[in-house]
Parts: sequence; C-alpha cells; structure tokens
Amino acid sequence: MAAGLARQGGAEALRSKGPHGRARLDEAAFARLEAELNRSPAAHGWVEDQRWTLERVAEVIRHLFGIGYTRPGVSLLLRRNGWSVQVPGRRAIERDDQAIEVWKTQVWPQVEPPRRTWAPGSASRTRPVKGSGRPKDAPGAAGDSAPR
Repeated sequence: MAAGLARQGGAEALRSKGPHGRARLDEAAFARLEAELNRSPAAHGWVEDQRWTLERVAEVIRHLFGIGYTRPGVSLLLRRNGWSVQVPGRRAIERDDQAIEVWKTQVWPQVEPPRRTWAPGSASRTRPVKGSGRPKDAPGAAGDSAPR
C-alpha cells in the first residue's frame, strides 16, 4: 500500500499528517475559546455555580467546535496555553469588610483581656524539675561527705 502511495504522490504522500482521529484546537480556535471562558459560566447556562470546571470547559469546546476532549485533555490544553488551576475565595456575599474592621479594632479589645507582655518562667509547657526528690541528708546526696 505504501508503495502505491509513493508512486501516486511521491514522498510527500508518505509524510505523516499528524495523529489520526483526534482533532485539536488551533491558535485561532483557542483564542475564541478563551474569549468564551472570559465570559462567565452563566453566559453558557450555568447560573447556579460560577466556576469553570474541566467538564464544563470540555462541554463548551464540544458545543463551539464539535471536538470532544477528555478532562485530562482539557487540563493539558489549558496549561499549555498559560491557564492555571484557581481555587475560588470562600467569602460570603453578605460580608461587610468595614464592619469586620470596626469589630476587630473596637469590640475585640474589650472582650479579650490584654496579654501580659512579660512573665517570668520557662517557655516550656512542662513543669520545671525542682530537684531529684531525695532528701538532702540522704546517702549519695550532693554535699555528702561521709567517709566510705
């Protein structure tokens, strides 16, 4: 078969045309995908959760370009093009940063007593040893000068 291709199209006919069966996004297609990802997930129908997941990106690729990507394939595609995994900040929508700052500066100092800045003692949490527990006049105690 290769001999027939070589006779018909020459050496160019035998040259590899890339991996078979898998279409890939070119630079122009990825630029379009990137523009779509910069829109929110809500623009693509996911209103309950505003996060891009690999499954969602794969679905957008399938919808826009008709190309099926697996989750690892989407991850590799995004990393090759400079995208990284982002962890969403877990903050309540109702959060009031100004009220938090007021509480920290005015209320908390009244609730929490001030800490001592200096206290004698050890930094160790264990109690210090106060001696061997042996009476001072016992045999073998320090200062024992009994003849042997």
